[in-house]
Amino acid sequence: MENLVTPSVWKGRKVFLTGHTGFKGGWLALWLQQLGASVCGYSLDPPTTPNLFTELRLAEIVEDIRGDIADGPKLTRALGQSSPEIVFHLAAQPLVRRSYLDPVGTYTTNVLGTAHLLEAVRSTPSVKAVVVITTDKCYENREWVWGYREQDPLGGYDPYSSSKACVEILTASYRRSFFSSESNDHSVAIATARAGNVVGGGDWSEDRLIPDLIRGFLNGKAVRIRYPGAIRPWQHVLDPLAGYLILGERLLNNETKCATAWNFGPSDEETSTVGEVANAMAIRWGDGASWETDGTPSQHEASYLKLDASKARVELNWASRLKLEDTLEWVVNWFRAWHKSCDMREFTSRQIGAYEKLNKKRN
Repeated sequence: MENLVTPSVWKGRKVFLTGHTGFKGGWLALWLQQLGASVCGYSLDPPTTPNLFTELRLAEIVEDIRGDIADGPKLTRALGQSSPEIVFHLAAQPLVRRSYLDPVGTYTTNVLGTAHLLEAVRSTPSVKAVVVITTDKCYENREWVWGYREQDPLGGYDPYSSSKACVEILTASYRRSFFSSESNDHSVAIATARAGNVVGGGDWSEDRLIPDLIRGFLNGKAVRIRYPGAIRPWQHVLDPLAGYLILGERLLNNETKCATAWNFGPSDEETSTVGEVANAMAIRWGDGASWETDGTPSQHEASYLKLDASKARVELNWASRLKLEDTLEWVVNWFRAWHKSCDMREFTSRQIGAYEKLNKKRN
């Protein structure tokens, strides 16, 4: 029997969420609010127009602080004034191709930004737990046919991937140096969470498959795809977010064995090529939606990458719940609803509710 997110743990709980104006951060902010948590968000302005933060009207239901994660003094003040018990750190420069254009900015945001956050935690006694979100790309990718496990070597070919490997090493160092029971600072349970190829409604990022497809479908143009043969483990955004929440609950319960690194990835059956996903999306969208291979030379990208999430399944009782066909259906339904000018906070809340009911049925 898989574990479920426990609403009673979050009701009235103070949560500090970095990156709440982004895609995953927006979904997590709404879910936490529905669970009864008091959410304080810290982030730059939304990265795109349109964006999920605005479509969900999150400024009405969470405390919205705008700031750079690399601005240590401002971040420390915001965290101290919020006095949260748990921090979810999602703020990042998350795009591989952009990291080639701005490597220094990528390292500044991802590595130094995380260092500033952990320094702020050191001076905020209320914090009991921190979940730092990295990526499946933090591993030294050897194009293995099997999934990477948490103890496999870290690395990263491109600046984004290597920056996230640095974040993993940095977080582990801070855990041992400053937040263990033997340190001079207050004890904080800190974990890292690795997930990748997360899809869902409300993602308008550049150079990502689903947003690129949706933009092309809406414009009636064939979408150009760089690597249709690349194999990825696709999962709906709610699956890893459920893992983050369950992990957060364990950390708040002072289960120190959980203060380590965790993979949150789908089963092998949900692994498909980029081209297969593009075909499935085009069929579901209809209206003549199509795509074509982009033969333009591009920067290096991994052709095969998969996580082994056995540890999370065994020790956290977590499992990815939505199958790929259901995930793509939910994505198409979300963007169709948005295109029809529906109330997207209400629609997104219904998808969260449907996901929670799906979990209960399977248990």
